Amino acid sequence: MTESTESAEGTTSRRALIGWGGAGLALGAVAAGGAVAMTRTGNDVDPAAAATGAAIPFHGDRQAGIATPVQDRLHFAAFDVKTDDRAEFVQMLKDWTAAARRMTAGHAVGEGAYGGLAEAPPDDTGEALGLKPSRLTLTIGFGPSLFEKFDLAEQRPEALAELPHFSGDNLDKNRSGGDLCVQACADDPQVAVHAIRNLARIGFGKVVIKWSQLGFGKTSSTTPEEQTPRNLMGFKDGTRNIAGTETDRLKKFVWVGEKDGPQWMAGGSYLVARRIRMHIETWDRTSLQEQEDIIGRDKGEGAPVGKAKERDKPFLKAMLPDAHVRLAHPESNDGATILRRGYSFTDGTDGLGRLDAGLFFLAYQRDPRTGFIRIQRNLAIDSLNEYIQHVGSALFAVPPGVRDKDDWWGSTLFGKGA
Repeated sequence: MTESTESAEGTTSRRALIGWGGAGLALGAVAAGGAVAMTRTGNDVDPAAAATGAAIPFHGDRQAGIATPVQDRLHFAAFDVKTDDRAEFVQMLKDWTAAARRMTAGHAVGEGAYGGLAEAPPDDTGEALGLKPSRLTLTIGFGPSLFEKFDLAEQRPEALAELPHFSGDNLDKNRSGGDLCVQACADDPQVAVHAIRNLARIGFGKVVIKWSQLGFGKTSSTTPEEQTPRNLMGFKDGTRNIAGTETDRLKKFVWVGEKDGPQWMAGGSYLVARRIRMHIETWDRTSLQEQEDIIGRDKGEGAPVGKAKERDKPFLKAMLPDAHVRLAHPESNDGATILRRGYSFTDGTDGLGRLDAGLFFLAYQRDPRTGFIRIQRNLAIDSLNEYIQHVGSALFAVPPGVRDKDDWWGSTLFGKGA
């Protein structure tokens, strides 16, 4: 990993009386409190950054927020496009990119939250002033419905087909789909919310938030040397998740290859987002033995059935045929493997005195047809299904990273000459 910094240059006011257009701004890469580490991969960051609240590089061959060490908080938003003007939409993507560069480096958007033209709204909403970058990453994806617009049908990847209906699905259309998404992850929830809020503000009139989800308590890790996190059922989750340093597994299971098609997706990935409601109250009245049988691991150590340690190789035949670990394991799915980075959520109650809580499942893969879809179909007989229900669903094509200061989100799809 190399270190470099860019200085912020002076800018002239170009603010309209409404909104913000960030095109042409010179952007600094020096975060508050220190220099930003720059990388060309977007895969990883110095472990010390997690403790200092430092910035994660925005530029790279691949987008940060996928193989990056998982942060503690999430604000995920799916947007629908309201403009039919391609040039206007492309300009918004460029403006979003300019804002993302600044926010991930710990800077305010544009000219900031104060000190500008008094007669106009400020460029930044201000709630993240004085806060560290908190390892903020912003990751964009494009949904299947986007390709019905702007004459993009021929560029839609075959892998970006609408997800099929799975056994037990009870999907809310108001929590599903979307033309595009932005995943904001950070160690400070206010930093993550600030990022989504400001992108929505910049996109006003061109896009609108269709649905969003706050998350806390990461339920999977891309840093196996750290303690495996637990989900709201109290079990360790993601024991053998793909690590951000496992370049061979990332290449095989996560990153879209040059020959996978279409060319604009090379170096990108596919994101499946599922809102999974947990029937917490029922689970909490289930015996410990039954809980462990359902999962296929013990609750304390996280060891698979018949083993002593969490990372011992599972003996799947020792588990019940409908145990979750047995059905989800790559050996039960022709080797299918995904990179998970989901979060727990609690969204109040359901009106019947029960917590509206569960897992906001996020999984990246090279091809959802050989990844999530294959695994989810095998989970049709999962005994865990008695305690969970999938209530929201979306699939997005995540393009490669923004490579330098002249690049922008979606340039490989829409063309750098746009």
